[in-house]
Formats: sequence, C-alpha cells, structure tokens
Amino acid sequence: MKKHLGEESGVRGYIWAILLTGTIAGGILVVFPIAYSMYNKGAKLSVIFTYIGATAICKVPMALFEALFMGVKFTAIRLLVSLPLVIVTSILLGNYLNKRNYKMVEGK
Repeated sequence: MKKHLGEESGVRGYIWAILLTGTIAGGILVVFPIAYSMYNKGAKLSVIFTYIGATAICKVPMALFEALFMGVKFTAIRLLVSLPLVIVTSILLGNYLNKRNYKMVEGK
C-alpha cells in the first residue's frame, strides 16, 4: 500500500486512486471504511481524499449510464473538468492537514 499510494507514490498514487474508484459497487458510504483501511496501511492523505472525491465522480456504471443519456461528449468534458479539481483540492487539503500533524482517531 505504501509503495503505490503512500508518500513516495507521486502522481502514480492519484492515478491508482482514480482507477480503484471505478471498480466500487455501491454508494459513497462504501468508500469510507476502505479509505480508513488505506490510511491505516500507510496511504497518503491527499491520495485518500482523491479516492473519496473521485468515487462520487467516475464510477464506470454511472459514466456509461450518463453517456447514454447525456452523450459521450458531455461525459468526457465532465470527467476532464472534474477530476483535476478533485486532485487539486485533495492535494491542498492533504498538505493543510499534514502541516497541522493531523492523525486520524483510532476506532474503538
């Protein structure tokens, strides 16, 4: 987990996070336990935030459904605009929390 999604992953970590979101079946609530496990295994906070944000944007079934009704051009534009915004805000939030030495509270 640290190798692919940790501090040393670089851009590759964000790509992995986005690719993993396409495989999630279910709503966004399914993502939070997975994100917690990613955190405990050493994933970088900004990559986790990208994973959570991208889950709401780029699931494969949703994109296919959207492309059928709204058109492929609309879906492509939406993904090309939304994904960079998710990555940028995730990096900003991750950096902000890292500067404040944020640590997630352990479950009881």
